[in-house]
Amino acid sequence: MAKFMDEDFLLSNDIAKELFAAVKDEPIIDFHNHLNPREIYEDRCFDNMAEVWLGGDHYKWRAMRANGISEKLITGDGAPFDKFLAWADTVQNLIGNPLYHWTHLELQRYFGITKPLSPETAEEIWNECNAKLKTKEFSVRNLLRMQNVSVLCTTDDPADDLEWHRKIREDGFEIKVCPSFRPEKAIGIEKDGFVDYINNLSLVVEFRIDDTESLLKALELRLEYFIENGCRVSDHSLESLFFVPTNKKEVDEILKIRMAGVKLSEEQEGKFRGYMLTELGRLYAKHDIVMQLHIGAIRNNSERFFRMLGPDTGFDALNDFNYAPQLAALLSAMDLKDELPKTILYCLNPKDTEMLAAMAGTFCSNENGIKGKVQLGAAWWFCDHKNGMERQIEAMSDSGLISTSVGMLTDSRSFLSFPRHELYRRILCNKIGSWVENGEYPKDDAYLRAMVKRICGTNAVDYFKF
Repeated sequence: MAKFMDEDFLLSNDIAKELFAAVKDEPIIDFHNHLNPREIYEDRCFDNMAEVWLGGDHYKWRAMRANGISEKLITGDGAPFDKFLAWADTVQNLIGNPLYHWTHLELQRYFGITKPLSPETAEEIWNECNAKLKTKEFSVRNLLRMQNVSVLCTTDDPADDLEWHRKIREDGFEIKVCPSFRPEKAIGIEKDGFVDYINNLSLVVEFRIDDTESLLKALELRLEYFIENGCRVSDHSLESLFFVPTNKKEVDEILKIRMAGVKLSEEQEGKFRGYMLTELGRLYAKHDIVMQLHIGAIRNNSERFFRMLGPDTGFDALNDFNYAPQLAALLSAMDLKDELPKTILYCLNPKDTEMLAAMAGTFCSNENGIKGKVQLGAAWWFCDHKNGMERQIEAMSDSGLISTSVGMLTDSRSFLSFPRHELYRRILCNKIGSWVENGEYPKDDAYLRAMVKRICGTNAVDYFKF
């Protein structure tokens, strides 16, 4: 019987072990996360494990709610140790859940603790971890150094002045902290705050936004500013009707109606989103920026808790709408004049995995030698577990070339989340090792080692041009 999460964790054959040994210490390129750049600049030190583990982590909050924990000990004003003890009780009950693996990888890699977390071990682990957190060696920047992070990309609004990114760069921090361009509020015409946001964006660019031409001009100016500050990637969340064929005149009228405070039909919203996504995609192609499309969330499903706690607090779920025709039309609209940017497609509902892998392969053609120009992204959010990672690797291999993948990301708000890259690397190496072990691919050691190194780092460097 294998030992609990030992050095051969998830590595079922000798080839997998050899491949993982080749990549386990490779630098981490984390091209999508939600970390706070101010905390990186200020090199924050956390007070205790409840703060660093449970503050803002809606993955853990969901698990604790499912375990019957009071909200006081999740997002409320409970004592930090009581919250940690409630989390420890939840962890012991998380068999089969990715949070169990993440928790113990973090304890091992950051704190050198190999014993399982449970109510019985909680106080000992609490004291040992807290003693280390209070030292400068466990500041935010040093936590990043511990995991050999080379590049990380935060998620930022076009109106952001990027003050903290600039200060980090001027401070000479050796890890690249790059902004990502996420114009959700400029496209979310259905949102209550849309009109106020457009008016605020007008103040930022210092001219009036009153049609799609001026809105796109404003967004391109902000994109250029982001690029000056290290941006290499954009990000979009597609959660409902996102492409209906239209034209500029019609979309200008839709924008005018909405700016007057009038509620739109779903079709009008889809026309606006589709037009803006298409035009933004062309801008990304012009400026050689990667476009990420995260598809399929249904958010804030508990009205009661949305009123109490707001968004991103653990009440989102995966949607089940069918969108293949919309996505094909959107990608084709950009591709028609060879203005489709490098694009990564992420699904939240696993039913869409194979569809996206096949769709990506339809739009890979280019004359610039870009490998995997459009590709299926890493297992995301509710798919970010062993089964989801294996399915993503298999789907990309079944329909295309896993060798062109840009690999893993954390999509996290936690500075302790980077061992997720290790989990992915173990699963990847085990999958490839199993194919070789089964006689499905030759045991070409030099090629296999080089390939897994590309997937775990250098593909992303080349693709994003970091």
